[in-house]
Amino acid sequence: MTANEMIISLKDVKLAGELHVPPDALGLVLFAHGSGSSRHSPRNQSVARQLRERNVGTLLFDLLTAEDERAEAVTDHLRFDIPFLARRLTGVTRWALDQAPTRGFSVGYFGSSTGAAAALLAAAELGETVRAVVSRGGRPDLAGAALPRVKAATLLIVGGNDAAVIPLNEEACGRLRCEKALRIVPGASHLFEEPGSLETVAALAAEWFADHLRP
Repeated sequence: MTANEMIISLKDVKLAGELHVPPDALGLVLFAHGSGSSRHSPRNQSVARQLRERNVGTLLFDLLTAEDERAEAVTDHLRFDIPFLARRLTGVTRWALDQAPTRGFSVGYFGSSTGAAAALLAAAELGETVRAVVSRGGRPDLAGAALPRVKAATLLIVGGNDAAVIPLNEEACGRLRCEKALRIVPGASHLFEEPGSLETVAALAAEWFADHLRP
């Protein structure tokens, strides 16, 4: 492990994580990825670096254990189990707020794919503890009945070529009652693999978090 890597010990599971806290950090953003991804995701790592450049701390961690991943590969039973993913995220959030380096921090979530739905469900459960949520190519619609209960300022980012997901984000945005915004990145696909598109996502997210996590 590097100096920034750690084991997050929850009540019933241990998860691998990577914490970076810049000096005088404005707050802490936890990353909630979709199935098949991990804390090592190049896309999330790239966004996290830009957040830290804006003086925002980041916690990337694996929502699923190695055992979970093996079971998921066979059954696909966890990919859309949003309450399960949200419970993990909620547990990690409470853990982080109890650690000396991040105790009392303002909290934000950066979610992608089904991780965005888990982030919104966790934000609804934790109320004012979570100040901001950013979804990248997410499925916020899967947060269902929790959407109107979200208090965190929420930014939904979708690729302009992600035709199947745009209406799902528009629907979810309409159900949110918090401060909210929907941004469509022209020419970008679901994974934002086109040149410059992920940089646009990171810039939008960094600005959103810097504005809403500031004490």
